[in-house]
Amino acid sequence: MSKRIKMVRGSGNVFRDLGFPESEARNLALRSQIMIRIEEFVERSGLTQARAAARLGLTQPRLNALLRGKIGQFSLDALVNTATRAGLQVELRVTSARRGGRSKGEARVSSPEFY
Repeated sequence: MSKRIKMVRGSGNVFRDLGFPESEARNLALRSQIMIRIEEFVERSGLTQARAAARLGLTQPRLNALLRGKIGQFSLDALVNTATRAGLQVELRVTSARRGGRSKGEARVSSPEFY
């Protein structure tokens, strides 16, 4: 007997779907986007964690926490600074909420070699 699985369309923000309050869900989504791009930088660089950490102005244990997804240990400000040291460009766009809607904030993280 096969079990039926119910599919539900997500909101576009996994943190909101997990039940986080709206403001926290947005903050977590922004931080996770930046963390992913920093992780990609470290992987592409071919540097050891110690050398990558030095380039990013972090200790190796702190970089390790970032690479392991310890999102609660990093503020948005700290991640933007780290991304900038990695040569990434972070653009943050904030717009007003429409009536009855949610305010929107998004981050775009890019590096010159990608665009």
